[in-house]
Amino acid sequence: MDITKLDSWISEGGPSAFVLKERLEPAGELGDVIFPPTFAPPEGSNDSPGYIIDGEGENSVCLLDSVGSQSNRLEPLFLEERYRSFVPQIVMDVEGRKLNLLELGHRAADAVARSTGLAEDLRKAFEDYDKGDGTELAKIAPTSIVFGAWDSRETYVKIPRLVNSTIRAYDVEKLTRAAQYFDALENEEIETALGLDVGKENKKLSKAGFLDAPSGRTHGGIRVRGRIERTTILNLTAIRALGASEERGQALRRYILGLALLAAAAPVDLFLRQGCFLVHSLEEPPRGELVYRDGRRESFLVTVEEAEAYARAAASSFGVGEDREAKFDKKLAQAVYKKASKQKDGK
Repeated sequence: MDITKLDSWISEGGPSAFVLKERLEPAGELGDVIFPPTFAPPEGSNDSPGYIIDGEGENSVCLLDSVGSQSNRLEPLFLEERYRSFVPQIVMDVEGRKLNLLELGHRAADAVARSTGLAEDLRKAFEDYDKGDGTELAKIAPTSIVFGAWDSRETYVKIPRLVNSTIRAYDVEKLTRAAQYFDALENEEIETALGLDVGKENKKLSKAGFLDAPSGRTHGGIRVRGRIERTTILNLTAIRALGASEERGQALRRYILGLALLAAAAPVDLFLRQGCFLVHSLEEPPRGELVYRDGRRESFLVTVEEAEAYARAAASSFGVGEDREAKFDKKLAQAVYKKASKQKDGK
């Protein structure tokens, strides 16, 4: 594929973002009850964990999957055999357990990665990125550029996400539910078997699962009367800021654009959690558009095959970093811990 085909996207004056909207529906059928994630209440609040639902009635919006959660679902794409060669496979040996960098929660800034022989290379790569050249970071951990990272324990460099994806439901009805657990033994059997007085030990026996226990009223999911939509925004403005020299910078920008575009377009399973299994709707195809700084919008849709072909060609031109294996070092881990313990909150 001609890798110059999308150069207008990463050139000055080009579009600010590529936006992809996909209509989703419950795997069972339209109207099925689905379960959003529950979030802890604000600090100091006496509220119990709950769903994030803003607005009421037809104007209500419920968060089904956050930006961070979507990033964690998309990044493992590059562990699949089809796409492994698009990024360096960095494996860490932690006391015999093999962990891929793509599996770490904080990506290149993760404490585990900082506790291996990669530590110095990662520190330099973050510093270079902060100076305007993301080449070295792309050679080690390109998905840290695509999905963002914050090196909060070493260089304090923040890398913005290039791919922001969320799933929301519109016009929702919040439901409640209750449950009742029935034990298998009669009280007399419990007293004989355990040698305990059921009357005196009622709470403890119930907690252990030997007595009936009602769960009380709790969250029962939501019913969606409107639509369920996945919105993915690819930040082209941030991609244009990558690079050092023009020649090396253009190759880097193409490479990162290819990875980000593939992550945005590739099909992923949407089993978000128990009770929330979504699939794509056949009634409404995906809608894509390029958005410019002046507000202009142009319809544009890229297929998975086109995104893969571009990403493959861009990766070949840039030169994917080498696969590496690094061993976990206890002394380095202790140094990471000691440094973090001395830091003030927020630094």
